[in-house]
Amino acid sequence: MSPNVHALLQSGAQLADDALERLLPATDTLPHSIHRAMRHSTFAGGKRLRPILCMEAARMVAGGKDIPEGAADLGAAIEMVHTYSLIHDDLPALDNDDLRRGKPTCHVVFGEAIAILAGDSLQTLAFQTIAALPIPPATTVAILREVSLAIGTGVGTHSPLPPGMIGGQVVDIESEGKQPTAELVESIHRAKTGALITTSIVSGGLLGLANAKTAGHEDTISRLRTFGEKAGLAFQIVDDVLDMTQSSAELGKTAGKDTASIKATWPAVFGIDSSLKDAEELIADAFDALAPFGEAANPLKAVANYLVERKH
Repeated sequence: MSPNVHALLQSGAQLADDALERLLPATDTLPHSIHRAMRHSTFAGGKRLRPILCMEAARMVAGGKDIPEGAADLGAAIEMVHTYSLIHDDLPALDNDDLRRGKPTCHVVFGEAIAILAGDSLQTLAFQTIAALPIPPATTVAILREVSLAIGTGVGTHSPLPPGMIGGQVVDIESEGKQPTAELVESIHRAKTGALITTSIVSGGLLGLANAKTAGHEDTISRLRTFGEKAGLAFQIVDDVLDMTQSSAELGKTAGKDTASIKATWPAVFGIDSSLKDAEELIADAFDALAPFGEAANPLKAVANYLVERKH
């Protein structure tokens, strides 16, 4: 039986918001400007998809009805990383955007210097939050490694690794104005967007395993990673399509910028209809990876379905 995805998203977003409210410094905490900037971007109306994916992966793997202890804080930490990336992406030196989630971007309200520092502070607080999770030290280290690799440039203990958000952003910047190819678009999407979505799911799974006290979990993590990679790529494909077909008001950000700047996007290479079909096929493949979890995977599947069926 499929869960009510809207209720699931609403309750998951509330859990994430409650954790973020508790973890972020209040606006009256000195120095005021940086904490107000952090909160401005964090509480600007995001869907909290990454925390929800994290919490649902943790619940599925732990095998209980409730979200495991610490999963909401982990999801909040991942949302901090996501928000930091958005603040920096919007800066004049990068995407130069003045609208995010329907509100003025951080640098428009607080200036470039504070916006840069707000992004830095959110990333730092994310790692601080993960380090304080009520889980075994080995699990903490594993999650910290997952998240740091998802942020980085592809350098790690087992190099060469696929690049994370920063590596994907660099390739995206350097390819702007060039004719996009299928290989280029996929590499950017898997790094710039897919890496953090994947690590949200894998990190949640690691926390869930710690709660379940389950040994020999290599297959579980491998399946979660496959699910995350497929769902993450589908999410960005749909995002590309929406950028071409929706208005700024519907998107909550400036529409059509990818097309105007000749960005490497999926529809630019494959067209809109083929892009939507590719997203559907990727979600079907993602579902296959969760087959051994049975009905326990239904909430996670429902969120993945939402990723490709959303209209904004």
